[in-house]
Amino acid sequence: MPISSQPSMAPQLTPAKPLPLFLRLAELLARGIAAGHYQAGERLAPESELSLSLNASVGTVRKALALLESRGLLERKQGSGTYVRGREQDSPPSQTASRNIYEFFRLELESGGGLPSALLIDLKKVRKPAAVPTFGGGASPFCYRLRRLRFLNETPVAVEEIWFDARHREHLRIEDLDEALYHFYETELGFWISRAEDRLKVGRVPDWSPAQFQLAPGQACCKIERKAWSSGGTLEEFSNTWVDTRLAHYVARWS
Repeated sequence: MPISSQPSMAPQLTPAKPLPLFLRLAELLARGIAAGHYQAGERLAPESELSLSLNASVGTVRKALALLESRGLLERKQGSGTYVRGREQDSPPSQTASRNIYEFFRLELESGGGLPSALLIDLKKVRKPAAVPTFGGGASPFCYRLRRLRFLNETPVAVEEIWFDARHREHLRIEDLDEALYHFYETELGFWISRAEDRLKVGRVPDWSPAQFQLAPGQACCKIERKAWSSGGTLEEFSNTWVDTRLAHYVARWS
């Protein structure tokens, strides 16, 4: 439902189901490593100090560090501590290790990194519009349209409109969705995103954008158009993201 210009008509935003805390901490640290906040070979603070700075128990921090070690981002040395792995030390993660949940999330704060989260605006099951690419070989005439407000470290930086195929789940409610949609795809819908194509354009903030987003509807901004494919090579998602580039930037890194 479009958001009216009348404040009294504005719908209430729905908090998405948060990731478990140890996953949130792992993603925060992984994005910090990618942004260069931690250098190769750098020793992390002891777990007790990290637990205080991250406001989490030592056990939760230890679980997050173990996950990052399994992904090849950290190395634990007995009696010495936990270190950031250098690129020359890189090795494939274990076969049981998952990818970083926000591996394809390219927005970062000006200072780099930042933990993504979301408030959900609207979820509808609709017939696929002509402007939306065909999903899954056209097996279903329906798709879901999700609109949400994206945050980095609790700062609203973008609004998104995401279309994904309905063949995986007949009835989906907005309350079912995780704040990390790709994690939801993998754990609840049975597929995972392995490839994405982004096109950066100049767009205008949509009229359904909530008041919490600091750019006004109709204002020119950076727009990211994305197509995303599953590991089986099937197109599963099409999205548009409108970004407040005063607060966040699109960042892609290669090595």
